[in-house]
Amino acid sequence: MESRVDKTIELHNKGYNCAQAVACAYCDLVGVDEETMFKMTEGLGLGMGGMEGTCGAVTGTCILAGMKNSTGNLDAPNSKVNTYKLSREILESFKVKNGSVVCKELKGVQTGKMLRACPGCIMDAASLVEKILFSEES
Repeated sequence: MESRVDKTIELHNKGYNCAQAVACAYCDLVGVDEETMFKMTEGLGLGMGGMEGTCGAVTGTCILAGMKNSTGNLDAPNSKVNTYKLSREILESFKVKNGSVVCKELKGVQTGKMLRACPGCIMDAASLVEKILFSEES
């Protein structure tokens, strides 16, 4: 797969929030049209709307993990453990690289020390999507 990291930044520059930029760049790979993915992830930007929650770029990757991995078995949900494993790997990798997964911590709201700006978070999350969810061996 050709890298789509640059596409995530193009979408963010177009006005997509961090979650939308990541999730929409790869939505075709998980069978979701861009408008639906855009709507599904709209409330996840800005750390779930108030900088208190997980970085939108990271939550966008977790949406992709679920869409890629879930069996969709409503009667006997049997894929969540593996999906949690993918999400945990993404979050842990992102945290190691950036020092946090919480939006306000990444932006340095309380400390005055920014750990990572939104474009960097988006690029890091997109790189993890490609490495963990869509690499040749996944």
